[in-house]
Amino acid sequence: MTSTYDLLASRLQKAFDSVAPGADPVLRPSDRSDYQANGVMALAKQVGKPPREVAELVVGALDLSDIATVEIAGPGFLNLNLSTKVFNSQLREFSSDARLGLEKTNSPKTVVIDYSAPNVAKEMHVGHLRSTVIGDALARMNRFAGNTVIARNHIGDWGTPFGMLIEHLLDLGEDKAVAELSIGDLDTFYKGAREKFEANDDFKQRSRLRVVALQGGDKETLRLWKILVDQSVAYFAEVYKKLDVTLTPDDNVGESFYNDMLDDVVKDLTAKGLITDSDGALCVFPPGFVNRDDEPLPMIVQKRDEGFGYAATDLAAIRNRVSGLKADEILYVVGTPQAQHFDMLYAVARMAGWLPQDVRCEHVSFGHVLGPDRKMFKSRSGGTVKLVGLLDEAIERADAALVARGSELSEPDRILLATDIARAAIKYTDLSTERQRDYIFDLDRMLAFEGDTGPYLQYAHARLRSIFRRLDAPFSAADATFALESPQERQLALGLLALPEAFDVAFSTLQPHKLCTYLFDLAQRFTTFYEACPVLSSEGALRAERLALCELTARTLELGLSLLGIAAPQQM
Repeated sequence: MTSTYDLLASRLQKAFDSVAPGADPVLRPSDRSDYQANGVMALAKQVGKPPREVAELVVGALDLSDIATVEIAGPGFLNLNLSTKVFNSQLREFSSDARLGLEKTNSPKTVVIDYSAPNVAKEMHVGHLRSTVIGDALARMNRFAGNTVIARNHIGDWGTPFGMLIEHLLDLGEDKAVAELSIGDLDTFYKGAREKFEANDDFKQRSRLRVVALQGGDKETLRLWKILVDQSVAYFAEVYKKLDVTLTPDDNVGESFYNDMLDDVVKDLTAKGLITDSDGALCVFPPGFVNRDDEPLPMIVQKRDEGFGYAATDLAAIRNRVSGLKADEILYVVGTPQAQHFDMLYAVARMAGWLPQDVRCEHVSFGHVLGPDRKMFKSRSGGTVKLVGLLDEAIERADAALVARGSELSEPDRILLATDIARAAIKYTDLSTERQRDYIFDLDRMLAFEGDTGPYLQYAHARLRSIFRRLDAPFSAADATFALESPQERQLALGLLALPEAFDVAFSTLQPHKLCTYLFDLAQRFTTFYEACPVLSSEGALRAERLALCELTARTLELGLSLLGIAAPQQM
């Protein structure tokens, strides 16, 4: 179905094109009317005529028939107000559509999304939060849009640390090591190995020899390595389940997967004349990248000791994702500090012919999670904050808040609800922040039932659902008509009809916060409507109309939250 915005935009574009082809009408929602077209100023400058005169030319060519009324305001702004007929038609279509006007793409793509990426034998911490939450929201939005999503959890499961980890496992004994790892105490295991490596020369030598055996494909060493990987993957799965993230063990494609491809990466780059020997290291120097001294900056593909770093692994991965997975888009949800690395990665991959111009490859960068002191978020002892610990604390606080509010749910049901609220608090705060910005992790603010928070939106949805539990019979919006005689009804209706544009902008720009902004605005519109427009005490057609608006609002909040990976409880 054609959205209200698209309906107006297409008519406006024809009128603007009649004056000068290609001019943007700049159609936006407005406080002074339903919509406002602000493109006349630029159009007037383009054709060299006074804005008011150009506005009159546009209006003269504008065919809105019974869609909307238009008037010229100020020097040339076009104020547009939708007709009741259009409101009624669009709202009824939305009400009967399970997707609420959000159509699937006509050209589905295969989208590889690289996100989360924890390290084997290390616990997930707050540093993994943003990649995991943002990446999962983008995966959900792509699936909903009709694209095929291939999630890639690029876990760190290879390299020199595994020598000391395997030797530590042998020193402990397999049974004891597995027991320690299976309870999720990965950090204790890793720290034990690290401390021994730094203090014991014999252990250090054994660890180095074990790395050689691992890289040489020794079967026993690989078996021990797999124990570490399997235990870590099981732990990751529990964290994702607790956070309600869609990543599964099948999505884990770690560094080790690309190990056998690295020699071919070097051979191919060498054959294409792209490799330069720089003091024994094999490098590619993509044009346009320089260091602080204005010297060419290398991407080191193979180190002097003939080992490979993560640049080589990333090149192998991008090559595999294009040629093997047939990706149309590749999104890397990785922190902002890695921006230059990804710019160089794409440049080298395109130079090598592995990344065609028609494959979109984008670094979905994000800022840091800060503590109340506006510094990197740390535990009270100064250590890394574990992700599971954050979730557990949020659940405990949410449960305490429910008890304080007099929740009548059974304890198991209350804990389930507290878990949904805690997830919403953490995810929404992350997603509602423009991803390139840092934000402060403050559970008190995040768990609040007022303000721009996940629990507030959940409460708005539950409040809407409570209206329908008070009805004597099931409600159907099929026969409702939308007269929208009060301004609060009209404003709520405008918010409902704006869903397709809000989703499209968030989806196309890879900015989930734009969808969050829309949902918060819609919840506020509902609150204003609910306070001004009695629902259950109304009668006849007016009651049916207002109930239909409530139902459509509830469905919109539920759908929007689900696209962000947030549950919409029926009652709170």
